[in-house]
Amino acid sequence: MAHKGKSVCVYCGSRPGVRPAYAEAARATGAMIARNGWRLVYGAGDVGIMGEVSRAATEAGAEAMGVIPVHLVAREQGRRDLARFVITENMHERKKVMFMNSDAIVMLPGGAGSLDEFFEVLTWRQLGLHDKPILLVDTEDYWAPLAALLAHVVAEGFAEETLLGTVRRVGDVPALEAALKEAMA
Repeated sequence: MAHKGKSVCVYCGSRPGVRPAYAEAARATGAMIARNGWRLVYGAGDVGIMGEVSRAATEAGAEAMGVIPVHLVAREQGRRDLARFVITENMHERKKVMFMNSDAIVMLPGGAGSLDEFFEVLTWRQLGLHDKPILLVDTEDYWAPLAALLAHVVAEGFAEETLLGTVRRVGDVPALEAALKEAMA
């Protein structure tokens, strides 16, 4: 059965990170998604801030769609109590399924896997393959180095200045909520 409302894809860490603010932002994001009647689309793990987002969202009444590759089911402790739990054959398929089932992309702090997901949707946006909003939740200025890198890429002539307009940094979850409401209206 297809979901009829708006869906927000959240990329984030399968680890907790070193700052309590990361988990707090993850829980606030999950609760905010539920409060707006949106569905959470995420990596299906029950660990790190990924687990924080999903637990907060589902405890507040949001529908959640988890997508996990078969090789990570044990490692990320895939949640089976979701509205939809999809096991893919590989990471590429996971990213495609998550993207295709979302209306917006949100990045909370995360590591290499989150950055891989981010750069794929950023590249697709740069190539004109989609126009979904891509929002970075800049908890504790976590994404400042990424923003500086993107500005450097443009300054050095490896991307057009328009690249910088395809990603929006927001300082906290209230700003994220406002940006999502505006973008998905």
